[in-house]
Amino acid sequence: MSRRYPAKAVSLAAIAVLGVGVAACSSSGSSSPKSSSSSSSGGSASSGFAKKNLELVVGTKSDDFYVTMECGAEAEAKALGAKLTVTGPADFSVSEQAPILNAVAASKPDALMVAPTDAKALNPELNRIQSAGTKIVFVDTSSSDTSLGVSRITSDNTGGGKIAADNLGSQIGGKGTVAVINVNPGISTTDARIAGFNAEMKAKYPNVKVLSVQYDNDSSATAASQVASDIAAHPDLAGVFATNVLSAQGAATGVQHAGKTGKVKVATFDAEPQQITFLKSNTIQLAVAQDPYQEGIDGVQQALNAANGKTVTATIGTPLVAITPANVNSANVQKYIYKSSC
Repeated sequence: MSRRYPAKAVSLAAIAVLGVGVAACSSSGSSSPKSSSSSSSGGSASSGFAKKNLELVVGTKSDDFYVTMECGAEAEAKALGAKLTVTGPADFSVSEQAPILNAVAASKPDALMVAPTDAKALNPELNRIQSAGTKIVFVDTSSSDTSLGVSRITSDNTGGGKIAADNLGSQIGGKGTVAVINVNPGISTTDARIAGFNAEMKAKYPNVKVLSVQYDNDSSATAASQVASDIAAHPDLAGVFATNVLSAQGAATGVQHAGKTGKVKVATFDAEPQQITFLKSNTIQLAVAQDPYQEGIDGVQQALNAANGKTVTATIGTPLVAITPANVNSANVQKYIYKSSC
């Protein structure tokens, strides 16, 4: 049965954890971050497994979020004796990811962990893979087709969008104009973040005008240009919400170049090292960190459960951590900053 986990009430002055996932205790013994309730309820992933071939197709190999996910998956696969191959496109795009999935369909691994770059466009490739007998586990992003996949592992993206809205709305005093920078339409995670952000702003901050979503095609340069244009066009621009790593980098750069550091508040998703540098310089005021390392661990466990005919947990929620200037130097927060290598 698919299960959802309710968000906990959080204070943005401290660590905010949403959608705490099912316990999925890693057997890897790694010191990298794991959720406090991180053990998969589908039975022990380390007992009674035949060696299986697993493949992880990330959204893009150039993103520290996916690098960190790969690190968690590799550690868990090694601990459990599975063979893991990791691939992914250079850019977060359907056209680059589709041929990789076609290659997976041809190689027929026992299980595929995948972060599709679009919720619908890759369904034909995913259907071919599943029809050939490969078990599919979605990590981070997922498909709109609920018949695809045996497990979906992701953060509470809607809840994270609400955290960003509450943080930004409070920082700008509940008034002014806010820009929203997203990657591309049709991505399950970032679309949910926008939905949560807009709903929370409308409900709690009626005097804040939220501009129409702008899409940067996962380009920090484009995001920087968009934010600079928004600052020029809207003298009352008080804040920016950026939905992923590159959007965040671009938003911060745009604010810097306009000479508005600390004046135009920036709330972001993800927590790669450059974002943390921007946070410490007060260019960014919020980074909503996910736990991709744990997603990698959970993905391997569920993939092995599925490949070996064991019970699979259909939905696993992983933590979110709100990183602010008040807690950025905390050891509990530092371990959630993404890795650029394992």
